[in-house]
Amino acid sequence: MDQKTVTKKGTAHAHVFRVGRGIGSGLGKTCGRGHKGWGARSGAYRRPGYEGGQMPIYRRVPKRGFTNARFRSEFTVINVSALEAFESGAVVDLGTVLEKGLTSLNVRRLKVLGDGALTKALTVHAQKFSKSAVEKIRAAGGQAILVDDKGKPVPEPVEETPPARKARSAAKEAAKEAEPAKDPKEE
Repeated sequence: MDQKTVTKKGTAHAHVFRVGRGIGSGLGKTCGRGHKGWGARSGAYRRPGYEGGQMPIYRRVPKRGFTNARFRSEFTVINVSALEAFESGAVVDLGTVLEKGLTSLNVRRLKVLGDGALTKALTVHAQKFSKSAVEKIRAAGGQAILVDDKGKPVPEPVEETPPARKARSAAKEAAKEAEPAKDPKEE
């Protein structure tokens, strides 16, 4: 160690090997690229997964089935029976469930499933409910409120009954028939 190495703070560029400087260097003549071929040309590169021409691993391995791993929705799950830990009239959301230690946090979205029984009237805020969970919460006198990922209530979709749909389409057809027919020659 000397003064020069102690005060040196490093360089912006890593040390570059000087190739083609004689056989004594070990990287002379062909500069470590071998004789001829694609790899010896300028601009040559090995793309990721290239195995020198042999059948690459991603083509050797059999492929079957489908996965939706990139698109699936994940939830922190709790059953209706676990909600018995709350007092009647309480407001239940992911934060209060975690405070009570009823479940551990997987993701910041809550799904309530319908396993078990519920006897207390609770207001439950969650991103998703099973049908049986909604029935049990409402049967106990509580509310099941859908919320978005930020915790804001989402309006429930209004399902149109088939007779209303038929009446609307009939009204459209009547409006079409009431319009006078245009003569294409006049235009």
